[in-house]
Amino acid sequence: MHLLPGPVRRFAAWCVVLLLASGVVYVAIRLCVEFRTAVTPALLALLGTALLRPLHRRLVKAHVQRSLAAGLTCVAVVAVVGGAVYIVVAALVDTGDQIIASLKDAARGVAEHFGAAGTSLDDLATNSRELLGKFGGTAASGVITGVSVAGEMLAMAVLALLLVFFFLRDSDRAVGTVRSVVPRRSADMAEAMARRAFGAVEGFMRGTTLIALIDALCITVGLLVLRVPGAVGLGALVFVGAYIPYLGAFISGAVAVLVALADRGFVIALWALGVVLAVQVLEGHVLQPMVQSRTVQMHPAVVLLALTAGASVAGILGMLLAVPLTAAAFGIVHELQGRYSDTEETSTSPRAAPGPSSDPSSDPSSGDS
Repeated sequence: MHLLPGPVRRFAAWCVVLLLASGVVYVAIRLCVEFRTAVTPALLALLGTALLRPLHRRLVKAHVQRSLAAGLTCVAVVAVVGGAVYIVVAALVDTGDQIIASLKDAARGVAEHFGAAGTSLDDLATNSRELLGKFGGTAASGVITGVSVAGEMLAMAVLALLLVFFFLRDSDRAVGTVRSVVPRRSADMAEAMARRAFGAVEGFMRGTTLIALIDALCITVGLLVLRVPGAVGLGALVFVGAYIPYLGAFISGAVAVLVALADRGFVIALWALGVVLAVQVLEGHVLQPMVQSRTVQMHPAVVLLALTAGASVAGILGMLLAVPLTAAAFGIVHELQGRYSDTEETSTSPRAAPGPSSDPSSDPSSGDS
């Protein structure tokens, strides 16, 4: 090994480090996939805790007992989410037929434009019924699988809510827990990294929620003015899609424009497209720089790569968790960079040369100060 040049040895050392780090990350991802029924609620609970911690902190400052404050926060979340789901479901039930009919008309128009007039959603539905008759047993097993998946999701949601309660109630003990599980010499660094990572996730969740709410309200008002059917449901889709950067906004905006095109015509569709683009420009150039200025800023290419990796690992749920986890990782990296750069500056700073000038008592002006 000593016969190799210095640059080659350094390159080999970096390769070993990268291979070891990649192996650790791969094993961690595989373990998370295997234990996803426990890992997923914990990660969702962390996101919920990062979003709800300010409300819990205000209740505690108002001299509300910590357990009661955590319980009230969880009850408020259930009430708000349940009310929002009820409003959205009611709006989709009232206008769902119109939205589906509009999408059918849009698909039929696209098929006729590209020379496939005989292919429509009705034809696909007919073919689906024929396939259902041929493969009824497989469909029945699929229904059973879907019911089991729905039950598993409900159980994970309940577990995540319970974990949010415990995380909020015991958040004051988090720092002590982190410091107790690491060596004493690394306790300060571990605490700083944990605070930086959680701060990045907290900033991302709060900023994204505020931006999603503003986007949904603006697009809903625009669609209501244009009298597009299902405006409230489409606005809810915009709000949910905002948690998946870039891709969610593109899909929800495309659905809104297609519904406007099929139900209100080409001119109204252009107006709807203008509303969506105006809201996206407002978000990209005004809201994100103002709201998320204190969070970890990531390049769009990094966000898209994180979304792709999350989708490949855990589908839609992975896309939802990918960006905040990447923000936490960037927060940890920035904390390490700051600490090591300070250490290097301290170690490489020139020391004062020994002599009379280095002794403060020898300075004539020091006695008068």
